[in-house]
Amino acid sequence: MTNPKPWDAALVRTWLERRYEVSRLDQAAADRRGYDARDDFDKAAAEEWVCRALKRADCTDDPAKLAARLKELIGQDEYPATGLYDDVRFERHVRAYLRKLAKMTKANEGFENTLRNQ
Repeated sequence: MTNPKPWDAALVRTWLERRYEVSRLDQAAADRRGYDARDDFDKAAAEEWVCRALKRADCTDDPAKLAARLKELIGQDEYPATGLYDDVRFERHVRAYLRKLAKMTKANEGFENTLRNQ
């Protein structure tokens, strides 16, 4: 069964850009909350890493290319980043966020939700 809704590459790029900005704000908020918000910081940093890796990529023009790129990123062994509290937790969050995006891409749903809290 094919999805009747056409792929909107501009909407996907807008969604990635907004999620990138929100993740930066979420990191700052978690940093201000201190020690107890370490997981929130790493989770927001993972979202930022994923959005930065994809937001300007040509793969967003086509859902098949985006799905292939997401699969490639999920298969990576490491996700280089600095300033994290826990590298293992960060990498787990990156993979979870990549899987979420893969599901959204496959269903072609969720990119219209650009609200801060999702």
